[in-house]
Amino acid sequence: MEWASKRNSELLRLAEGEFDAFLTVDRRLQSQQKLSAFRMAVIVLVARSNSLLDLRPLISKILETLPSAKPGEATVVRG
Repeated sequence: MEWASKRNSELLRLAEGEFDAFLTVDRRLQSQQKLSAFRMAVIVLVARSNSLLDLRPLISKILETLPSAKPGEATVVRG
């Protein structure tokens, strides 16, 4: 997967074909993209930073959220 240089809309289209959910730390994604156009759930992670150390405590909340996350919608998971 060579996705590093992709813009948000293109990245979401690529991910949609491969995954049921898209995890991001981009808090603006839901206001910048029309998420209802995608057939996957978007999970927005809100932590002190996007470092693994700060994101790791969110894992249990992410696992709790994934089963009820709806395609085409953003769900926010906070630390």
